[in-house]
Amino acid sequence: MTGQLVFGAILLVVVAWLAACAEAGLARVSSFRAAEAVRSGRRGADKLEQVAADPTRYLNVALLVRVSCEMAAGVLVTYACLEEFTETWQALLVAIGVMVLVSYVAVGVSPRTIGRQHPLNTATGAAYVLLPLARVMGPIPQLLILLGNAFTPGKGFRKGPFASEAELRAMVDLAEQESLIEDDERRMVHSVFELGDTLVREVMVPRTDLVCIERHKTIRQALTLALRSGFSRIPVTGENEDDIVGIVYLKDLVRKTHINRDAEADLVSTAMRPAVFVPDTKNAGDLLREMQQKRNHVAVVIDEYGGTAGIVTIEDILEEIVGEITDEYDREVAQVEELGEGRFRVTARLDIDDLGELYGLDEFDDEDVETVGGLLAKALGRVPIAGASAVVDLPDGRALRLTAESPAGRRNKIVTVLAEPAERKSL
Repeated sequence: MTGQLVFGAILLVVVAWLAACAEAGLARVSSFRAAEAVRSGRRGADKLEQVAADPTRYLNVALLVRVSCEMAAGVLVTYACLEEFTETWQALLVAIGVMVLVSYVAVGVSPRTIGRQHPLNTATGAAYVLLPLARVMGPIPQLLILLGNAFTPGKGFRKGPFASEAELRAMVDLAEQESLIEDDERRMVHSVFELGDTLVREVMVPRTDLVCIERHKTIRQALTLALRSGFSRIPVTGENEDDIVGIVYLKDLVRKTHINRDAEADLVSTAMRPAVFVPDTKNAGDLLREMQQKRNHVAVVIDEYGGTAGIVTIEDILEEIVGEITDEYDREVAQVEELGEGRFRVTARLDIDDLGELYGLDEFDDEDVETVGGLLAKALGRVPIAGASAVVDLPDGRALRLTAESPAGRRNKIVTVLAEPAERKSL
């Protein structure tokens, strides 16, 4: 009798092993891969396509078979142990040990490894069994899943078990490892998920980097600023930088002056568009959808105190998905380029200590800034644009003239600064 029970348990474990293989294989075969198998004339691909068209149903069938066989094998092993051992506690202890080992190795690790390594072969073989088995079982697997979901807090009745975001991300990583998608595509998918957790303040251009124009300036002055800075949309300020009253578009300025040359003398406020304001805590994904619906490309970001925190454009949000957007003029620049006669072209991000070393200084500290770009902005009292120049005093009594050169990138940031000796501005 004991031998028959053990033999029955072994058969059930084998069936559970096959069901676990089917689960792992089906989880990695999409309807797209099944359709590819049909086009390539693979044997059994038509059955695989039927299964892949409704994966939840057939995964539930495989899950029910595996759990049922695993539980039944456990009962048979327990019964066999009770017949062999005089003490009940000994029989139960042996049965638990045997089933833990069998469930972990024979049903847990081994079949899932095979199913993941050979998903197409495993899923195709499973399709031959699951299709007729699903017809025989009818709605039983689905009813059991619905019953289980009914006891899941906060979820209620669902069609079947759903993968979490972490599991979906893991599947994307696996697809990249198996060369089904490129690394750039994998990162883009991850970025889409991360966009749902990104706030506007994380992607905006901060107020300290804004190039603005006062509302009392003329259209001609706005055109000059747009051409010098490289920005096609410029915020218009009222009383101060916190008071943004609108946005002026370069194309509106050009259109207005093209129709009437005398319009260059008009105030910029006559050509500006109303500004759209959003809180800095707004979700970036929600803002992107709103911008698409309202055909708006720029919004002013407001902090919790009602002040201007910065501006955000639709391109800023898209960069969170596709990465940095550059143009055909962008190029790699050297940190330092010697031009002779004490003149150097340096990157705006160069540390001011490194700038000091170029001119023989042991130390060149500033409490407020750390980079050459920051030093120029401090001397100017505003965000530097191409051509902006200022004289900076050195600790040893000399002076440097810093000149912002051509901007680069979509945000038109100053990339390089020309440093050259100059007369000291304060004696």
